[in-house]
Amino acid sequence: MITRDLSIAREHLQRGQVIGLPTETVYGLAGNAFDPQAVQQIYAIKQRPATNPLIVHVGSIAQAEDLVTEFPAPLRKLAEHFWPGPLTLLLKKSDRIPDVVTAGSDRVAIRIPDHPLTLELLNQLDFPLVAPSANPYTRISPTRAEEVEAYFGEQIPVVLQGGACEKGLESTIVGSEDDQVVVYRLGSLSVEELEAVSGKVQIKNRDNPSVLAPGMAKKHYSPQTPLILVDDIDSFLQTHPEERIGVFLSGQEDPEAIAPIFYARLKHLDQSGYDRLIASYFPEKGLGRTLNDRLNRAKE
Repeated sequence: MITRDLSIAREHLQRGQVIGLPTETVYGLAGNAFDPQAVQQIYAIKQRPATNPLIVHVGSIAQAEDLVTEFPAPLRKLAEHFWPGPLTLLLKKSDRIPDVVTAGSDRVAIRIPDHPLTLELLNQLDFPLVAPSANPYTRISPTRAEEVEAYFGEQIPVVLQGGACEKGLESTIVGSEDDQVVVYRLGSLSVEELEAVSGKVQIKNRDNPSVLAPGMAKKHYSPQTPLILVDDIDSFLQTHPEERIGVFLSGQEDPEAIAPIFYARLKHLDQSGYDRLIASYFPEKGLGRTLNDRLNRAKE
C-alpha cells in the first residue's frame, strides 16, 4: 500500500515491521534501529549480506549525539553545515546501536534526511530508523514510491508517498582518520562542497577491499541488462550494428541535471529490451565524480 498517512507508517514501525519511505536522495527500506529483529528483516528482504552495514536516520543532531561516544570537531562542523541533507557521518557508536546495524563495526553511519515527511515521522518516533536504499541488493535504487512497491510488493506493508526524490543519488559518507576528513562513499554532496567547509579531504571510496561503510561493495546499483563503459559512443555503435544497444549516458550531459534522473533513466533502459547498455565517463569533478562511481559499480 502506498500512502501519505504518517500514522499508518508509525504504527507498522512501532510493531517492528519494515516500511518504505522517501528521502531527498533515494527511497529507503526502514525499520527500528534499536530492534535487531527489524534490522534482520531488512537484510532478509533486500537479500543484503550481513557484512554490509546500514545507515541510521535521525531527526536532529541531538538524537545523533545520543547514539555515539564521540563527535570529532571536523565532522560536527560538517553536520552543522549540511544537516538535514545528503551527508552521512561515520562515528564511534554507543552500545545503544545493535552490532547487526553496523555489521560488527565500532562505527555507525548516521544522517538527518532532508525530506519533510520523513523528518516529521522521525520526530514522532522514540527510536531512530535504519533505512538502506529500498531495492534488492545490487539492483537499481528507487527514486519513486511506485518503484519500491514494484520491487517488494506484499513483503512490506506500506510505502510512504513522498514524490520523486530531489537528489536522486545516495548520500555522501564521510568519517575521519587522524583528524583528516575521509570520504568513504561518493554521493549527492560533492567533494568540492565538502572541501569548501572542511578543507582538503581524502577519498577512500574504492581503496579498501573491505566494506567500511554502506554502498562500498564493488558491484552495486546495477541493471539486469549488461552495461559497459566506452570511450567513443558513436564508434561503438558503428562497430556493433548487429546488437540492439541502449545509450545510457554520453558523458557530455550536465551532471547536476542528470543526477536526479540517473536511476530512473537506467531503470527505464533496463526494462526496454536492449541487448546491452553503453555509457561514457563524465569529467572527474563535482557530481561527475559521483556518477562515474555509480557507473563503475553498475557496469558488467
